[in-house]
Amino acid sequence: FVSGKPHSTGSSERIQLSGMYNVRKGKMQLPVNRWTRRQVILCGTCLIVSSVKDSWTGKMHVLPLIGGKVEEVKKHQHCLAFSSSGPQSQTYYICFDTFTEYLRWLRQVSKVASQRISSVDLSCCSLEHLPANLFYSQDLTHLNLKQNFLRQNPCLPSARGLSELQRFTKLKSLNLSNNHLGEFPLAVCSIPTLTELNVSCNALRVVPAAVGVMHNLQTFLLDGNFLQALPPELENMHQLSYLGLSFNEFTDIPEVLEKLTAVDKLCMSGNCMETLRLQALRKMPHIKHVDLRLNIIRRLIADEVDFLQHVTQLDLRDNKLSDLDAMIFNNIEVLHCERNQLVTLNICGYFLKALYASSNELVQLDVYPVPNYLSYMDVSRNCLENVPEWVCESRKLEVLDISHNQICELPARLFCSGGLRKLLAGHNELARLPERLERTSVEVLDVQHNQLLELPPNLLMKADSLRFLNASANKLEALPPATLSEETNSVLQELYLTNNSLTDKCVPLLTGHPHLKILHMAYNRLQSFPASKMAKLEELEEIDISGNKLKAIPTTIMNCRHMHTVIAHSNCIEVFPEVMQLPEIKCVDLSCNELSEVTLPENLPPKLQELDLTGNPRLALDHKTLELLNNIRCFRIDQPSAGDASGAPAVWSHGYTEASGVKNKLCVAALSVNNFCDNREALFGVFDGDRNVEVPYLLQCTMSDILAEELQKTKNEEEYMVNTFIVMQRKLGTAGQKLGGAAVLCHIKHDPMDPGGSFTLTSANVGKCQTVLCRNGKPLPLSRSYVMSCEEELTRIKRHKAIITEDGKVNGVTESTRILGYTFLHPSVVPRPHVQCVALTPQDEFFILGSKGLWDSLSVEEAVAAVRNVPDALAAAKKLCTLAQSYGCRDSLSAVVVQL
Repeated sequence: FVSGKPHSTGSSERIQLSGMYNVRKGKMQLPVNRWTRRQVILCGTCLIVSSVKDSWTGKMHVLPLIGGKVEEVKKHQHCLAFSSSGPQSQTYYICFDTFTEYLRWLRQVSKVASQRISSVDLSCCSLEHLPANLFYSQDLTHLNLKQNFLRQNPCLPSARGLSELQRFTKLKSLNLSNNHLGEFPLAVCSIPTLTELNVSCNALRVVPAAVGVMHNLQTFLLDGNFLQALPPELENMHQLSYLGLSFNEFTDIPEVLEKLTAVDKLCMSGNCMETLRLQALRKMPHIKHVDLRLNIIRRLIADEVDFLQHVTQLDLRDNKLSDLDAMIFNNIEVLHCERNQLVTLNICGYFLKALYASSNELVQLDVYPVPNYLSYMDVSRNCLENVPEWVCESRKLEVLDISHNQICELPARLFCSGGLRKLLAGHNELARLPERLERTSVEVLDVQHNQLLELPPNLLMKADSLRFLNASANKLEALPPATLSEETNSVLQELYLTNNSLTDKCVPLLTGHPHLKILHMAYNRLQSFPASKMAKLEELEEIDISGNKLKAIPTTIMNCRHMHTVIAHSNCIEVFPEVMQLPEIKCVDLSCNELSEVTLPENLPPKLQELDLTGNPRLALDHKTLELLNNIRCFRIDQPSAGDASGAPAVWSHGYTEASGVKNKLCVAALSVNNFCDNREALFGVFDGDRNVEVPYLLQCTMSDILAEELQKTKNEEEYMVNTFIVMQRKLGTAGQKLGGAAVLCHIKHDPMDPGGSFTLTSANVGKCQTVLCRNGKPLPLSRSYVMSCEEELTRIKRHKAIITEDGKVNGVTESTRILGYTFLHPSVVPRPHVQCVALTPQDEFFILGSKGLWDSLSVEEAVAAVRNVPDALAAAKKLCTLAQSYGCRDSLSAVVVQL
């Protein structure tokens, strides 16, 4: 990966369109102007046309488009005329090869031409000095120069430096963020009209006293620098209403903020504060919102302060607090204190509206008085053993998240609070739910991963607003009825019951939910699904009944005209179901069954994107059927075995699966090479692009070749794995790929000098793709997820002055600090992987590679336990993905299981 100024064309990040087209300059009627094939680029707000003499490397003509126009030329096919504005305007005529290109250029350039002439965007242009054409107009009001290489004094004497900026006497907004300034640009102090100034991420150590003369400044962004103090002259900025001081080196709140009475938000996240002195806040009654996340605050010192009535929002997340008494903030409305080490928490409840306290070690939570305005409370991932009784008295509470605690019982009156709409109580130790359901308004109920033997008998009759119910991973053997008569009031749309002990007796009760759209009943004890019952679920769109003992899917599935997803792998299905008759069908998974033939209509369903028939050993398809099915975007079937001629070792077997997310985009990819380099090696991988499709595919196609090359250079596991990831990073940059992706690679190799010796497994990962090895029935993690919660990674990122946004992402892009791609985030985000090497032993049973969605939904312990007794590797991989989807994963998923 490359640090500093890129050696390639600096404007590559701003290139929107490019191509070789027939171009003519000037007026059409002049015979001297001829059509010539030239390279044309739309870069930022300019049209760039190569010179006639050398169309690839010669001089480039730049046509500013802001305020100009783009018009259709009817005399020529697919031809547009591009004109700049002003008295010296020029025109270029360009003929495009296709109508599609013509439309794309017309739409894109029309947007640029419609921009204001008073606004110029030169961000990401690799500028080392201010270009001469910037000064053609002195009437600029908005100028964006972020992410360049500007310095106070350019190297060339003739170049225009930042001192020239004072010529813009009407400038209102100036963005100089992410440059190489090093010192504050004094010239900006001489622009009297400036109301907004951004000098973030410029390695500034001092703000000069001269800034006090900018009396009209309203927004002043100084985030991501090395500031430790502010000049007292800042108090002269009487109109300043927003001051950004995040990710600097402050150890205390600057005193000058006492004088800036128009500022109502203290933005000091990511600094070096160890103690919050409330006396300082008391002197700033104009501050209502305090943002101190990602500091190293260990305690609050009251200093005889009774109450701080002016603070209504307090953000202390990602600090080092072990206890927090927030009673002093008696008008607090919103409190964030996630990811501290809190054991106890006391809050004043008079005006409390939202409480965020997840990922602590809470055993006690006190809010006094009862918070009558509280509408949202998240205390998930703590050590709570019970829900405080005052929660039932909080009449306006709509969302309550108590998941991932140690709660054994819910308050009897919890569902009677009237206002509760959403209850997330999964991953606790609940043996039963409250049966008092009078006047309940609950719409979403998640009680997965508990110890429930049954649901309240009147739950589905009384909770007539319930739209979503997830009771997966319990011990349910039966379901309560939705009605005692033919009439039903059920509005239930999503029902997740995977991984229970439900039998066929439950299926008739499903007909009491006529509006059901999503039904997951995988890994239960179903042996049949009566046709008459399926016929009544007419609104069903997605069904997952995998991992049961079903021999058939009823033909009445034809009644479900909105059905788009049918997942029924790992059953005993012998007859291909009528799913190909469904007009909306997109995804069908019938892998790991006992199919012997496939019945297809003359034409495949128009929306069908995925069909998985792997793991059906008796299935034999004729050439015509295979030819038809190969038209599906993602069609999987077992490849004919090549026998033992390949010499492939029988030491391990593997299975893998990939599943699209809710938006039907497959943003993951899996890699499996059984005979890697020689017959005694194998390579497996999982790649996750989050929401992009291109990067996982690139990684899948490229990384095995890179690793093979690196193995020729060194046999050291750490070296060849690290080098593989770094070379891959370079290739992504060379391909112009701006996005990124997580990756995990596992390489099994045998020492050629020791034929009787053991195999070695080397795992390397970046992002949240991870590997876990099952050794003696216990999980042995071989990966590490580098995110902001890692102490050393947070320290490193803060040292590089990256901005961590409120959603925990570096510059708002990715939550992983080590990941492939995203080269523009270097050096904060790097591709260096975590590498771990283990010698495989007879006690090693299998290992799992999984994408982010898998490990966000399943713990390593649960994943290992779920597939330890599944003999087939493909069925094991399928099971992991199905469990993750039933537990709430909406992202694309990939899992590889390698049995040793």
